[in-house]
Amino acid sequence: MTVRRILPAIEARSIGPFVFLDHIGPVQFQPGQGMDVRPHPHIGLATVTYLYDGEILHRDSLGFVQAIKPGDVNWMTAGRGIVHSERTAPELRAKGFALHGLQSWVGLPKEAEEVEPSFHHHPAADLPEWEENGVRLKLIAGTAFGRESPVKIYAPTLYVAAVFAPGAKLTLPAEHAERAVYVASGALTAAGEAVDTAQLALFTAGAPVELIAGPEGAETMLLGGAPMDGPRHMWWNFVSSSTERIEQAKADWRASAIGKVPGDDEFIPLPEH
Repeated sequence: MTVRRILPAIEARSIGPFVFLDHIGPVQFQPGQGMDVRPHPHIGLATVTYLYDGEILHRDSLGFVQAIKPGDVNWMTAGRGIVHSERTAPELRAKGFALHGLQSWVGLPKEAEEVEPSFHHHPAADLPEWEENGVRLKLIAGTAFGRESPVKIYAPTLYVAAVFAPGAKLTLPAEHAERAVYVASGALTAAGEAVDTAQLALFTAGAPVELIAGPEGAETMLLGGAPMDGPRHMWWNFVSSSTERIEQAKADWRASAIGKVPGDDEFIPLPEH
């Protein structure tokens, strides 16, 4: 068994359909503070937001307004193009709060890169959740451990939030061709090798992997799935199998042709580089 520890910001590669992972926090906002991600565009991907703590208010160019809370899942398919913002609601901003979570970008198969944009919210109660050997598991998307999530996906996917009690053990099956674990807090060992907070361990295919939490436990995300159907190009918030399509998205954003978020009129100019 090979365990390869990498930091997502250093090495670019996909793991199953996952092309990017954004670790949100953990942060403690004081009264009057909050999160303000202004309206910005996406193409060719789906964003998946999952929180361990706090709340984020999602708005998009389709007109959806949705608060996401711990255990919920927001799955936004950008397809040919969508615009969204992520902020703190006024009532939460007024009192202060803690925020901690993950947002991943799922690359769409080539035949689905230009699908109509869509947004789906899944409350925590609608997702498979269970506990085994001191590990609390929630199946966010795809299949794992003999269970299936109701979240619509475009390719075989593994995406499971796994919270380990101190010293708890879990065997990750070899069901999916590509598998990894990201440690959001705490630490664990994977096949006997240490994986610390903000590290991602990528596993070779074909064999189960034993995960054992450290003395403080661990909040983790298990991720992977089938290999992508070819390489993907990433520039700013755009993902595509075609560099020409990314250039078109740049031009569309400059021309305000991708869309606008009702009730959120701020604009982020296209980066110069």
